[in-house]
Amino acid sequence: MAAMAVDSGGREAQGHPRRWLILGVILVAQLTVLLDNTVLNVAIPSLTRELDASSSDIQWMINAYSLVQSGLLLTAGSAADRYGRKKLLAAGLVLFGIGSLAAGLAQSSGQLIAARAGMGVGGALLMTTTLAVVVQVFDKDERVKAIALWSTVNSLGFASGPLIGGIMLDHFWWGAIFLINIPVALVALVAVVRMVPESKDPRGDRPDLLGAVLSTIGMTAVVYAIISGPDHGWTSGQVLVPAAVGVLVLGLFVLWELRIPHPMLDMHFFRDRRFVGAVAGAVFVAFGMGGSLYLLTQHLQFVLGYGPLEAGVRTAPLALTVVVLNLAGLGARMVVKLGTPGAIATGMSLLSGGLAAIALLSGGTDGTYGGMFLGLVMMGAGIAVAAPAMANAIMSAIPQEKAGVGAGINGTLAEFGTGLGVAVLGAVLSSRFFALVAVSAASLPAALAAAGSQAERERIADAFASGLATSQLVGAAWVLFGGLLAAALLRRAERADSLVSAPAATDASPGPAGGTGTGRTTSTGTATPAGTSTGTGTGAPAGTGTGVGTAPGTDGAAREGGAAQAP
Repeated sequence: MAAMAVDSGGREAQGHPRRWLILGVILVAQLTVLLDNTVLNVAIPSLTRELDASSSDIQWMINAYSLVQSGLLLTAGSAADRYGRKKLLAAGLVLFGIGSLAAGLAQSSGQLIAARAGMGVGGALLMTTTLAVVVQVFDKDERVKAIALWSTVNSLGFASGPLIGGIMLDHFWWGAIFLINIPVALVALVAVVRMVPESKDPRGDRPDLLGAVLSTIGMTAVVYAIISGPDHGWTSGQVLVPAAVGVLVLGLFVLWELRIPHPMLDMHFFRDRRFVGAVAGAVFVAFGMGGSLYLLTQHLQFVLGYGPLEAGVRTAPLALTVVVLNLAGLGARMVVKLGTPGAIATGMSLLSGGLAAIALLSGGTDGTYGGMFLGLVMMGAGIAVAAPAMANAIMSAIPQEKAGVGAGINGTLAEFGTGLGVAVLGAVLSSRFFALVAVSAASLPAALAAAGSQAERERIADAFASGLATSQLVGAAWVLFGGLLAAALLRRAERADSLVSAPAATDASPGPAGGTGTGRTTSTGTATPAGTSTGTGTGAPAGTGTGVGTAPGTDGAAREGGAAQAP
């Protein structure tokens, strides 16, 4: 049954009586999914040693999850509307738990990559249904507070993955970071079945399966080309062919979405500069966070020599800063004070500055943690300021009836930005590293193990630190560019809106028959006993304007809802 109802007077009924317990269940399930976006980062050294994984294998272990999830988000949302959000939420928990079991017991890189892809399917179902259920069980007055908590968990889960992973790896083997998901998924599944009410749209559109397939193949091919570039050369057939296939398939995806009546991604949204600006900002925030955390964990463990738990603890300032500032409402206050474009530009500049601080102040192999701490706090502050502004911009740029589609698009592109950040910055790291040292090993630990002397090991470590710094600076530049681009697009959209609304205000002047404007006024009227019609009129031809006019009805009586001519 539906938790939200509308009474005969049109008033929205009170939310579900157990809505806060339901929210707790939703947040636990959501946190588990979000942790898996980043928890694997701290396990990179362990996976490299125990599974003999290359740099490309590691990147695919990370990207398989996010790419599958991003490709299925919109389709999963459409399926939930059609078949029931509770059913799809429960199915997502089951698939996520099975995928976690397979990942924890994987014996090779290929098995782990496949398991991560399966977890991505469950994650897509969970990410699209959690917000829908939150909106369903809370009334309008409490919904803002509930969504704020939902957003805070987004930041907490994304940024605290390395800390949780570090704690697990300090006491267990790498598979434990996946197996811990199973009891959480089981508890959440029981709670969902018992407490979450079912809801669905009986007119829900069929899932755009072909669109999901095309988008997933296209993004996978493009990212594969980026990952393979450093190993095979950017002009080799092994890179150019998948890149061309990816671009072609994504082009077909766009054409398909423009043709069908109910597309997974409505391309007409991209005509709105507010939407484009907000989406650009969301992609670049995900690009910066995903890529930077991938680099940070390697910097802490490979360059500065920290263990997994120590590395996780040292990335915690990012998560703590985001959560504290989000709970304090800083982002919302900055939007009010600076406006949406100003808040996005400020937040993205802080995020970019944090990446640059880590690159320039960490000091390579001889560096200390101080520069990284400053960078992490700056990054957290930037995310806390920019994320609420972008969410507000996206939702205000989309019609209210398409709010769920807007959230799905935002989630899809954010996931794509995370995978692209890992791929691009990882490719920059590999290119710089192999340009500085001539080694045949596919990873840093293997290169260090093959080194013949201490001096050679130091040279290899210095080259890796240089590659990390270069990657972080590239990420900083792209994040800054994305933030300024998003702010500029949003500023232009706001100015365009103000120019459209200004003439309507300046043209208002008293007109005949109580209308606005001069000349002949056409009104859509409502009948009155005196045979007059009241309605909204447009003056012409002596002048134009809009207003309310009262006109005599035809034959002494105007029909309700009909048209009448003002003298």
